[in-house]
Amino acid sequence: MAQRLLMVKADGSVLVHSDGGSYKPLNWMSPPCWLIEEPGMWVVQNKAGEKLIITLDEVLHEFKHELGVDPGLVKDGVEAHLQELLAEHVTTLGEGWKLVRREFPTAIGPVDLMCRDSEGVSVAVEIKRRGEIDGVEQLTRYLELLNRDPLLAPVKGVFAAQQIKPQAKVLAEDRGIRCVTLDYDALRGTESDEFRLF
Repeated sequence: MAQRLLMVKADGSVLVHSDGGSYKPLNWMSPPCWLIEEPGMWVVQNKAGEKLIITLDEVLHEFKHELGVDPGLVKDGVEAHLQELLAEHVTTLGEGWKLVRREFPTAIGPVDLMCRDSEGVSVAVEIKRRGEIDGVEQLTRYLELLNRDPLLAPVKGVFAAQQIKPQAKVLAEDRGIRCVTLDYDALRGTESDEFRLF
């Protein structure tokens, strides 16, 4: 038992946070799922029959707030520029690739790029400056949701970043997600002058 922040979002997802660990929850259940409130216990279950059981000893504070219509995120800096550049040069990911849409909407947030490969297969692309495990987890959740759509499935995943940590690469490959290291200067059409004197 410990003090926890329990969050139930409008999309049905349930997240369990501690005071540490930044924004990442200790545990969660992604939608579609349903919450059954019992005395001293929450049982969250998804369609696959998986359960997240939360035992409640004491409720310190309960608060409900409507967030309203989501205006969407506006990305800034290199990550946003990487997304723009990769959208313009999507064949960097493979010969014959086509961009379907940037910021492809899903119930749990937008996928950076939705593409079709040379065989017409849907591919969700998540773009980061530094590729870490959290980014792979994010793409995994998108793929799980997108593959439920018969008009899109099967949907493959590509995790693209300027640098990808070894642990993230191992996790991505284990989940069938392809990793691509992006060269920012090459995408911009310029040479790097990192090791140049003049």
